[in-house]
Amino acid sequence: MTATMPSIMCIVGARPNFMKIAPVIGALRADPLRVNTCLVHTGQHYDAAMKHTFFEQLGIPVPDVDLEVGSLSHAVQTAEIMRRFEPVLDAHRPAAVLVVGDVNSTIACALVAAKKGVPVAHVEAGLRSYDRAMPEEINRVLTDQISDWLFTTERNARDNLLREGIADEKIHFVGNVMIDTLLHHRLRAVPAEQTLGASGDPAPFVNALNGYGVLTLHRPSNVDDPAVLKRLLTTVHDLARDIPLVFPVHPRTEARIRAAGLESLLDGARLLRLPPLGYLEMLGLMAGAHLVLTDSGGMQEETTALGVPCLTIRENTERPITIEQGTNTLVGTQSARIRAAFADILASGGKAGRVPELWDGQAAERIAAHLHASLCGGAAAAVAVR
Repeated sequence: MTATMPSIMCIVGARPNFMKIAPVIGALRADPLRVNTCLVHTGQHYDAAMKHTFFEQLGIPVPDVDLEVGSLSHAVQTAEIMRRFEPVLDAHRPAAVLVVGDVNSTIACALVAAKKGVPVAHVEAGLRSYDRAMPEEINRVLTDQISDWLFTTERNARDNLLREGIADEKIHFVGNVMIDTLLHHRLRAVPAEQTLGASGDPAPFVNALNGYGVLTLHRPSNVDDPAVLKRLLTTVHDLARDIPLVFPVHPRTEARIRAAGLESLLDGARLLRLPPLGYLEMLGLMAGAHLVLTDSGGMQEETTALGVPCLTIRENTERPITIEQGTNTLVGTQSARIRAAFADILASGGKAGRVPELWDGQAAERIAAHLHASLCGGAAAAVAVR
C-alpha cells in the first residue's frame, strides 16, 4: 500500500462472506486512485477446494493475507482470528477495516480494529432475529456496537440500530450486496440440467426440471440434535413423494447425519443428495426450482430476488423483509407446518412477492462512494438513502 492514499482492509472469512465481499472489493478497486485495498482471508472456511471455486467464480482477487485459522470451537476460533489478525493490522495500518455479515471473522476482526482505534465499516448491519441462542446474532449485535459506518440492506434495520443506541448519522441504507452478486452473475449461472446431469442417475430430476425443489440444512438448531434432525429428514423424505428434492449437503450436516445413523432417510429416487456446490451451480439450481426449503439467511434473500417461493425452516429470521415483501414463508421446524406450507405452494404457486427497495445491483457502489467521501474528503451526496 502506498502512503499517499488511505487504505481499507477488507475481511472475508467463511463461505457466506464470499458473495458479500466480491462486489464491495470490486467497487473499491474500480477507482484505484481514491483508496488502496487489502483483502484478508481469515481461513475460517477451511475447505480449500470450495474456497478456490467461490473465489474463481466470483472474481474475488487472491487475498493479500491468509490467516489460515481453520475449524475450531466458536470461542477458540474467534480468539485465534484476533491473535493472528492483530499483527497484520499493525503492519498495514489501514484507515479503516471493512467487515461483512455475521460470522466469527466479522466480530473478531472488528474487535481488534476497534481496540486499535481503527474505524470499522459493517456491511449488512442492523439485521436482527432477536434470538440470542444463535451465535450469529451475538456477532451481529456486538459488531454493530463498535462500528463507525453501518451499511444496511433494508429500512427496518435502522430502527433496530436506533433502539440499541446507535447514532443515526452512522447508519446508511445502501441495499443488499448479496443481490449485487446475484444480478451480476445470473446470466453465468450453471443450468440446473447440467448440475443434475453430472450427478450420476438424476432421471426423476432431469425429466421433470419444471418441478423440483431445493433443500439446504446447516444450522446447529436443526442438525445438532438427532431427534430434530430425524424429524426434519423424515418430513422432507415424505415431501419428495410430491416433488423431487435436490439436497446439496453441507459438510457439517453430512457429519451429523452420519453420526445419528440417519443416512437411510436420504435414500430414494426422488431425493437427490449432492455434495456442496459452487456459487454458479447453486444459483442455477435455485433459479430453476419450483420452491426452496432452507435454514440459510442468504438463500431467503436470493429466492426473493429470483422470485422463487421459499420455506424457511426456522422459528425466526433476521431478514423479515423477505417475508413482508418477498417470497419467503417462515414455517418453523414442526412437520405439520412444513407440510401445510409445502402443499400450499404446490397448489397455488406460492407468494409472488416483489424485490425490496435498493436490491438493484448497486449497493457496493453506494458503499464505495460513501467510504471514498468519508476517507478522502468531498461530498457524499446520493451515496446512501435516508
